[in-house]
Formats: sequence, structure tokens, C-alpha cells
Amino acid sequence: MELPHHEDVSPASGTLAPRTWYAASDAATLSLDGRWRFRLSPTADAEDETFAAEGYDCGAWDEIAVPGHWVLQGHGAPQYTNQLYPFPVDPPRVPTENPTGDHLHTFDLPADWPRDGEALLRFDGVESCARVWLNGTALGDFKGSRLTHEFAVGELLRPEGNVLAVRVHQWSAGSYLEDQDQWWLPGIFRGVTLLHRPEGCARDFFVHAAYDHRAGTGTLRVDSEVQGRVTVPELGIDVPTGEQVVVPVEPWTAETPRRYDATLATPGERIPLRIGFRTVAVEDGLITVNGRPVLFRGVNRHEFHPETGRTLGLDTMRADVLLMKRHNINAVRTSHYPPHPAFLDLCDEFGLWVIDECDLETHGFQAVGWRGNPVDDDRWTPALLDRAARMVERDKNHPSVVVWSLGNECGTGRGLRAMAEWVRARDGSRLLHYEGDRSCADTDVYSRMYADHAEVERIGRGEDEGPRERGGLPFILCEYAHAMGNGPGGLGEYQRLFETYRRLQGGFVWEWIDHGIAHPEHGFAYGGDFGEELHDGNFVCDGLVFPDRTPSPGLVEYKKVIEPVRIEGHGPDGTVGITNLHDFADLSHLAFTWSFEKDGRTVADGVLAVPPVGPGGRAEVKLPPPPRRDPDAETQWTVRATLAEDTAWAPAGHLVAWAQLPVEQRVMLPVPGGAAPVRDAAGRRITLGAATFDARSGTLLSFRDREIRELGLDVWRAPTDNDNGMPWRPEPSVAARWRALGLDRMRHRVDAVEPGADGLTVRTRVAAAASDLALRTEYHWVSDGSRLHLRMTVTPQGDWPVPLPRIGIRFGLPGAADRVRWFGGGPGEAYPDTAAASMTGLWESDVDALQTPYVRPQENGARAGVRWVEVGGLRVESDSAPAFTARRWTTRQLDAARHRTDLTPGDTVWVNLDSARHGIGTQSCGPGVLPRYELRATPGPTSFSCVFSRTDE
Repeated sequence: MELPHHEDVSPASGTLAPRTWYAASDAATLSLDGRWRFRLSPTADAEDETFAAEGYDCGAWDEIAVPGHWVLQGHGAPQYTNQLYPFPVDPPRVPTENPTGDHLHTFDLPADWPRDGEALLRFDGVESCARVWLNGTALGDFKGSRLTHEFAVGELLRPEGNVLAVRVHQWSAGSYLEDQDQWWLPGIFRGVTLLHRPEGCARDFFVHAAYDHRAGTGTLRVDSEVQGRVTVPELGIDVPTGEQVVVPVEPWTAETPRRYDATLATPGERIPLRIGFRTVAVEDGLITVNGRPVLFRGVNRHEFHPETGRTLGLDTMRADVLLMKRHNINAVRTSHYPPHPAFLDLCDEFGLWVIDECDLETHGFQAVGWRGNPVDDDRWTPALLDRAARMVERDKNHPSVVVWSLGNECGTGRGLRAMAEWVRARDGSRLLHYEGDRSCADTDVYSRMYADHAEVERIGRGEDEGPRERGGLPFILCEYAHAMGNGPGGLGEYQRLFETYRRLQGGFVWEWIDHGIAHPEHGFAYGGDFGEELHDGNFVCDGLVFPDRTPSPGLVEYKKVIEPVRIEGHGPDGTVGITNLHDFADLSHLAFTWSFEKDGRTVADGVLAVPPVGPGGRAEVKLPPPPRRDPDAETQWTVRATLAEDTAWAPAGHLVAWAQLPVEQRVMLPVPGGAAPVRDAAGRRITLGAATFDARSGTLLSFRDREIRELGLDVWRAPTDNDNGMPWRPEPSVAARWRALGLDRMRHRVDAVEPGADGLTVRTRVAAAASDLALRTEYHWVSDGSRLHLRMTVTPQGDWPVPLPRIGIRFGLPGAADRVRWFGGGPGEAYPDTAAASMTGLWESDVDALQTPYVRPQENGARAGVRWVEVGGLRVESDSAPAFTARRWTTRQLDAARHRTDLTPGDTVWVNLDSARHGIGTQSCGPGVLPRYELRATPGPTSFSCVFSRTDE
């Protein structure tokens, strides 16, 4: 039986050959975007094709926006899977239950539409398979959701009443090639355009613009399907197409995206060009551009908007690029398909290295032992080659694209080799990438995902095992530092490896944005919120920006870790080391300043004269003499590097890099004693200075007339996504081990309440049911009458097999406690392995703004290295530099919530002061917490001390 077209493995019928994506300056175009008539059917053959015939009455149909996804417009629902196909694996067949959207759009030609030449109908993105008719005539069909397809339609057009009919199947044979980690969102999600093509138009062209860094010259040749002339006025170039010319030029790089305005003129049209000269190569085992090695400070970027899915406007794309540039990101991997071509225009303009990835992933075949994998089945090779060709031909004229990627997580097979051979033959000016084949037989780069720090270091040293040929290739982490929820941790340690070993040329954080879909009940929805049969929960929310594109603490941390300027501590003579980590730019575009702070307040500032150090260079610069020494204050220098002038991506004054250099640390003196504990007549209360305790439990009840609830040792946190780990891994996550041990249900037993001449001592044993492990805890309280000092000592009992989430105290403050002030790390959250961006200073916030709005609620909002904090009328000081959190719900409530909307503020602000915390890591899809950041319950005691006072003192 002949397969229906949507189950046929062939890529298309009736479409034109792929070509470069461009707009001529004098071309007529007509956007067909807008409101279209729409009908959804439950199967591919529920309706016949009469809707495409002329005169069909669609008056009863609904309307939807095109471009758009019908499941985000009230028709059906999104589905999310990371790896598993949401249908039976039986290639190339798909289920009978195959939602199919019929689309109709009527349009008139503009009055000035040219009558000569030809016309093309272009679709820039349709998921997953489309069949197209114009004015009742079948044009053909195509697969390849994130790829451009065109039809010749000139003979079918009429001045008025043109009817375009498109049938879109959610599932097709092409779906087996598109198992990327993202929502399944069917529809015509990119633009539909009618283009006039005059006689003598270029049809297709290829701009070859190389740069010779030794001679400082560019070599230009523009090959055009139709002969014409190329002019570059600024360079004095006026040559025929196909002719090569060599002239002095300034090169294009991601740091200095220099482009030249040019024109390709053929007998039928004039095409504006923006030419960037650059040469990409592997030299001496390193990726080089224009003769210099590059270090990728990159991200993986899916196309996503919380309301429109993969339908993005130009403003949204521009916002992404500007956010990346402002956070020191210099590279993008277009995971896992070619982006909208306008995004690449922006990368050319603002300067980003791009790995352009083919619309190909067959990850779901891993679940069946890779049986039937299309990339190792010759029947599918034409479809694979079609996808490679459509990517390369469309995007070949972008200087930002420096690497082609064959696809993602497809295993291995003959089809991949065929793709590699075709790409190399068509464009040898770029490198070739594919991570899934460890032999690297068909690639120019050794690429890995989520290798831990130790393995990356072995690779950097050349000690990794593998094929000899692989050992001579440059190495990148095409995915690392999984940015899911709170995290990622360990970024700084990765970056130090990249900067230490020349073979390690950086990586791409997974990923750019949380794919939370705007939802009236949940705020943002994730997998399972739409009743999916199979789903991977909130694994789709793993980005450096939240769904609304607000930067997460992870992005702020990444910006700090990948700063292109390193500012290092001063020596005894007051010098600062300034190292330029740019690959191409000197430091002349930056302005350096210093400030001197006492207890977080700036007491002096000025300009720091830094020479225009070249890339890779270093300068030693002297700071001015510090102001008069104050032994009672904590003092430090803060040195900042900011943009000296406005740029295309940020204004003058934008902060690029900074460092804080301590001078003197203040040590808090112990609170003198003096007040003796007094038991009331009924024996129910003990008074110590201005504090009141419960006589039986030793619990602090109030201080200076301020009620305090449930102060005591706390070791639990609402597990982060990284604590929860990957559910498909056989070994239990650290959060699962915490719960198995009962750390989420610890019980406190009072062993002694001992008033004494030097204060009040309370001894407790903290443990969980069914376990003999415990934490012996001693609280020693002293007071001078107005202030209250606590020294808490925690001694583990037994052999603890897991690290603790935290060690510290928790207490509740009933009533109003809106404003919070503190001296310590800020302004955002920080944890032991995510604290690079925490700047010591004076900060202020309200309690609600301290919460980090992760799509799935979890531990968040800690401010690190606190010297003192004021909240709810209390001031708490410590010489232990604890972390603090303050929130209007308990940790238990936070742990139970699935969405932010599940959290209801209560009448109590719960405060944690942690003397130690477990790190974050990236075990949601990567390595866990590095040993140095694990909070191990060591045999010896751990002490923490703080002083309570009132803010009105």
C-alpha cells in the first residue's frame, strides 16, 4: 500500500531548490500574515480536499493568527517531551490520531504588483508537514519544520480573490527527524510571503569574503546564478560576479562586527549586501578566526515566546541579542534547528559567533536501542540531505555563522556522513560540528555535552582516551551548565579550565530561555499541565532567562564568570592587575573607575588610568593611597570596567566587569554578659535581659517586645531542580537521599534547659523518625540587657551518608515585615558555587522582591556573606558571614508548590540564617556539586553566632 504523503520519507514535492534568503531593494513583496480561516480535524483524512477548491464556503470556520500555533490559540493543547516520541515508534508511520489543521486565506495583489517575471510563495516555518494549494491548484507538499520552502506560483496569480489553502499535519514522517527537547507545537509558525521575481533576478548567490590576517586584506568573490556586478563603494570595488578581488579591509569578528555596504546588481534587480570579511579554520589544533584562537562564551538558544511559542517578532529576537551582548555572551548555538533568518541578521549586526544547527534530532530512538534510526537508513538520506542543503543555502551569506552543525542527538549512521560530505563540498569555508559521534570522523571539532570538570581537565591536558585523530581536534562543550531552576553551579570552575588549557575553547550553556507557557491558573505552565500522556515536567524550564525574558540569577552569574576583563587583587604596593581576555579587541572601548568603601558606603572614588591593552595582554595599574585607616570598619576597593561610549548594544556606562578587593575585615566583638536569666513565678517563662524564653523548651518567644516564632536549627531546604536530578538516572538524586533520611521531617527533642550565671543554655537532639542519626545542638544565650547574643553549636551524631542541605537557624516574625536592609552580598541571590556575582555592599529590598520567581518553586533568594540584616524591626549581626533568606511562606509550603501561584503569603515572615549551605551544581542534567561545595556532616562541632538588637537602637 502506498504511504500517504505525510508518511512518505521524501522531503518535499513541487518545491523549488533551496537558495539564500534575501530581499532585493526594488523587489515587490506581499506578506500574507494575518488572520486566516481555520478548521481542526482529529485525523489526517477526516476531511477531503474540497476545501482547497475554488468557491469553497469557509464561513463557519474559526479564525487564527498566522504565523502562530493552533494549540496556543484554543485548538488542542501543547505537548512536551524531552526525548520520548509522543506517538508509537513505527517509522515512517504516525498515528491515525493526527491533528490536522486546514488553513484558508484570501488575498488581493497590490495595484502596483508587477505583471512581468515570476512569483514565489515562501513558507519560512511549518510544523510538521504541509500540503499547499493556490486557487484550486495543488502546488505540492513539504516537511522540515524550521526550514524555508518555496513554490513557483506566477501563472496562478490573479489580481483579486486569490485563495491560498494549506493543510498542516501535526505528525508526519518528518516528526521522527524533529525530536528536539521542546514543546510539540503544530502550525504555520513563521511568515508566509509572496515575492515577485523579475526577469534577470539573481535567483541565488554566494558571498565569499575571506580575510588574510597577515596581509590585512580581504578576498571577495560573489557567485551569482545570474551574472551581474558587485560594488562596494567604501572599498572601491566594482567587479563582475565570479571575479575575485583583493583589497585592504577591516575584518568582521563577534567583538568588532565590521561590515561593508555593497550591492549585487543583475539585469533584473539590485540586492543590498552587508559583507563581513573573516576566515575560519582549525590551525595547530585550535579553532581560529582571522588567525586568532577564539573562546566561546556561549548559550544554546531555542526560539520561544511564552504566549506565541516559536513565533517570534523581530523585537523579541533583538531583545535576545541585546541581552546576550549585555551579559558578555559572544556565541550562540541555534539548538536544534536553523533560527528565523532575521536572528542571524542581528548576529551579523551586533556580533555573535553562531553554530548553525540543522533541523535534525532522532533522540527518541535511543529508547528502543536506536533500532530503525533514520540517520542509519538509506531510505531517509534524501531527507537528511535536503535539510542540510536548506540550512546551508539559506544561511551561507552570514559572516556570523562560523560552524555548521549536522544536528543533535541522532546517534550515528551513514546519513550523517552523507550530510557531512555534501556540506564540505558546498561550503569549505566553515567548520563542521556534530556531538553524537565520539569518533569525530566527520567533524572538525571534538564536542561533548555535560562532561564534568575532571573529565574536561583531562581532555584539556590531552589525557582523554579515544581515537588518535580526535586528540588533535579543538574541544568545546556544546552543552554544559544546565540552567534549570536555581543554578547552574560550578560555572567559574569550568571557565578557569577553559582559560587554562588552550585546547578547551569554551562552551554553550544549556539554555537561553525557560519554555514556560503563559497560563491563567499556573502563571507559566510546563510539561503535564496540559494533560499530556507522556511528558518531562518542568525539564522544559531550563534557561538563563525566565519565560518573560527577565534575567535569572544564573545569567547574572554567567555574565560575571565570563567577563572579558579580569581585575585581580592588589599587592602590597597598591597595584591592580588588568588582563584583557578579549580575542580581538583592545581595552580602549572601556573606562575604568575605582571606589573605596567603608562598611558598604563609598567614601572616595575616581578614574583608574588603564592603557589600551591588546587582546591577551595585561597591565599593572596603581590605585591611589587608601583613605585614613579605620580599624572599626570593613574597607574595600571596588574596580569597575564600563563602556566608555555608546555602542549599538548598550549605552556608555554599561558595566562590563568588576572586582572587589578587600583591605580590612571588621571582627565583631563578643557581646558582654551581665544579665542573668530569671524564671517567672509560675515557672513558665525565663527572662534574659529583654528576651523571653519558654522555660520548658528553651525556645525564644520574644525580644524587645517583638514576637519571635519557632527559632531553632534548620537543615532542610525545598530541593532545587539540580537537587532533584534527572529522574531517568538509576542512582537516587541527592534530594531523594535527603528525603529517604528524613531531613524534610526532622524532630527536635529538648534534653536540657539550663539557666546559669553566664546566660541560658539549651541542649537538643534533632533527628528523623526511623533513623539513629542525629544532630546534637546547643544554644547558648547571653545578654547585656539590650542586646541578645546566640552561640549555636551543632555536633553530628553517627556516620552521615549524605551532605546536609543547610545548617543554621530559622525563625518567624509575625506581622508587618516588608522592608529588608543588609550589609553583605547582593543585590541578587547567591549560593556556595553560584556566588561570583555577589557584590558586597549595602542593599535594600522588600520581602517579596527577595524571592526568585523560578517557574517551579524551590529554594531561592539567599543573600550571602551577610554582616548584618534588618528585618521586621530586628537587626541581626554576625561575624560568621551567614546567608539569609526571608519569605512569607514556610519551607514546607515552598517544597509542596508546583507553580508560583500555589504559594499564598502568610502573616509571618520566615527568616533563615545559614552558617553553611550545600552547593547547587547542575545535576538536573550534568555533574553534581563539586566536593569543595558539599556540606558534609563532619564529626566535629560546627559553631555559629549572632547578635540580636532592635533597629531603633
